[in-house]
Order: sequence, then C-alpha cells, then structure tokens
Amino acid sequence: MKVMRLILAAVASIGLMASVFAQETGTKDEAKVMVDAAVEHVKKVGPEKAFKDFSTDAAWKKKDLYVMAYDNKGVCVAHGANEKLIGRNLSDLKDPNGVMVVAELTKVATNKGQGWVDYSWPHPQTKKLEDKSTYVRKLQNYEGWVGVGIYR
Repeated sequence: MKVMRLILAAVASIGLMASVFAQETGTKDEAKVMVDAAVEHVKKVGPEKAFKDFSTDAAWKKKDLYVMAYDNKGVCVAHGANEKLIGRNLSDLKDPNGVMVVAELTKVATNKGQGWVDYSWPHPQTKKLEDKSTYVRKLQNYEGWVGVGIYR
C-alpha cells in the first residue's frame, strides 16, 4: 500500500510538473498578439524607444516569449532574451539545419509583410537548442521587422 502511494505521488508530481511547464510555453496565438502589440508600440512611441523597451522592459516578455527586432540589413536592434545580440549583423547566421535564420525572417517580413519561419534556436530558459517558429511582421515606419517565436 505504501509503495502504491509513492507511485501515485510520483505520477501526480510528474503531471503537475508537465502542467507547470506547459503554462510557461507560449502559443502561436500569443506570439501573434505580442507581435501586433509590438508593431503598435513602435507606431506609438517610435522605433528607438520601442526597441529599448522590447530589450529591457519585462512587460515585453511573457512565459518563454520575447520580442526581437531587426533592420532589413540583418542588424539586431532589439532582443528580449539576449541584449548581447543588439547591434550585431546576424544576416549570415545559420542554424544547424542550414536555415539562414535572420535572412529568412527578413525575407518573409519584406516580401509577404508577415508570416512564420521555422528554425532551431537556444531556448532562453533551458539554453538548449530547440525547434522554433517565429512570427514576423514588417514595420511601416522603420526599415525592418519585429518578431516573436514559440518553441515547439
């Protein structure tokens, strides 16, 4: 009987941990809502202030979601998970599968106005390389785009 209680407690703990982790993982819908809000924020306060906010203000980070912004040359102008990327030209950055990450995100934003791109990227919480899908949207008052990605 005691062993059975331990097994049930262990199973319940695993279920609880999975539930907690699931709550910490953003969804495609949440990513799109954040991108739309980011675009509106750029319109409202201007690119310079908005990019600073995206990089430093906790309001632009939810669960494992964060806002990133790049200019059309591939230079990171805001990054909610890694400020060390700001100012770096990442247009040649490839993931382990050969996806030109920033170049592909820029291409989708520039040519389609918005859309999803799949690639691999280090998870900000686990630091492990994971599959990611990022929703990007072209900015109207800046030669660049904003995006938010989900880990799959």
